[in-house]
Amino acid sequence: MFAIGNSLKEAREKTGVSLEEASADIQIKSVILENIEEGNIGSFKDIFELKEYLCTYAKYLGLDENKILDEFNEYMFEYTSKIPLKDIEKKVMEQNKEKEADPIVSPYTKPMKKYPAKYYVILYVILILLAIVVIFWSIHQITISRYLEPFFENFNYM
Repeated sequence: MFAIGNSLKEAREKTGVSLEEASADIQIKSVILENIEEGNIGSFKDIFELKEYLCTYAKYLGLDENKILDEFNEYMFEYTSKIPLKDIEKKVMEQNKEKEADPIVSPYTKPMKKYPAKYYVILYVILILLAIVVIFWSIHQITISRYLEPFFENFNYM
């Protein structure tokens, strides 16, 4: 990455353009251009954004942006191919755990709470007992009213 940044810096200095002028012309902050020229890839969070900056900066300086991007891709391949496979797998596992641990859901898609089967059995037993009590109470009221009906028929209210 240092070689790419150095070639961009040499091209800029060759044309006699200052870092601030280049920054103003292509609307990229001078700090970003400075980091590109120094080869500080660690100061960029997004590789695709860095590629856009490289392409824009190379076009501005009159360099072949495809050649610059090819050099950058080659550098990235060499850089990432040196990472052990176990480290990559470990990082992927950590990212998967983070996704599973704290999922972001809207209130409309939030999964409903599941109750154990024991909860539903107790609920059904209570409902059945309640229905039996209501039935016995109704039968009791009907039988009482049959016994009391003749009594109230003979009773005169005034």
